[in-house]
Amino acid sequence: MSQAQTAKTDIPAESWVENALPMATRPYARLMRLDRPIGTWLLLWPCWWALALSGPGLFAWHIYVLFGIGAVVMRGAGCTYNDIIDRDIDARVARTASRPLPSGQVTVVQACVFLTAQLAVGFLILVQFNTFAIWVGASSLLLVASYPFMKRITYWPQAWLGLTFNWGALLGWAVAKGELEWPALLLYAGGIAWTLGYDTIYAHQDREDDALIGVKSSALALGARSKSFIAACYVLAIVLFTVAIQPAGWAATSFLIMALAAGHAAWQVITLNIDDAANCLVRFRSNRDFGALVMLALLFGQTS
Repeated sequence: MSQAQTAKTDIPAESWVENALPMATRPYARLMRLDRPIGTWLLLWPCWWALALSGPGLFAWHIYVLFGIGAVVMRGAGCTYNDIIDRDIDARVARTASRPLPSGQVTVVQACVFLTAQLAVGFLILVQFNTFAIWVGASSLLLVASYPFMKRITYWPQAWLGLTFNWGALLGWAVAKGELEWPALLLYAGGIAWTLGYDTIYAHQDREDDALIGVKSSALALGARSKSFIAACYVLAIVLFTVAIQPAGWAATSFLIMALAAGHAAWQVITLNIDDAANCLVRFRSNRDFGALVMLALLFGQTS
């Protein structure tokens, strides 16, 4: 790998994976992105939002723990599957060329076995829930299986990611309530808008490489219009989250925290430089904090 590729790699040079895990296990931890937990947070927040908003789920701490473990495992499974499908593309992109599969640290067969093990753990967690929730959770696999192919056929794979990554809003509600109701659908729709925003930011890191190899993204489709689009997505997300919370009752603290979340989203857009990959990565990762603010607003919005 060239020096330029080394400089651009998305694998952290220093992380607990590199410093604490045995050498033989590190490629598998990298496949799961254990050294980059932002994806786990982005997958987990919609699950916890739904639990918090549902009321009964608010005090079921063991459910929160199960969702936390499930988010780690299923995000890892999704990344492993994505890397298996995208291994040839990843080998041609500087930022991803050093990942375990394109760099030869793990074979395709080994990655498939590891993927199966992760899915088995996810299944064991899913069957702890009610029958309706099991069906809701299992149906998400159709979205997960399709996602890696979206960037080959549409400029809007970010929309498919939104459908996939926010499924937890539906699953969390199904676990707590045994059915789906409109607040869960509002959370889901708001999450999709949020994902369209933050993943467009993320996509700008690979804009030049994607154009060269023929991979599509919203960053390529929008170009200089990206900031306006991201702003619109964030506004829509905040409106939908606010409408979802409102029936539970607005406390002053809840209103203030949601205003802080809106301010955070505004900061992302105002300070975003789509031509600076490091700038994009910082703003993308900051969505962990945006999700945490929405979670606090949901918690304080409970009046029952």
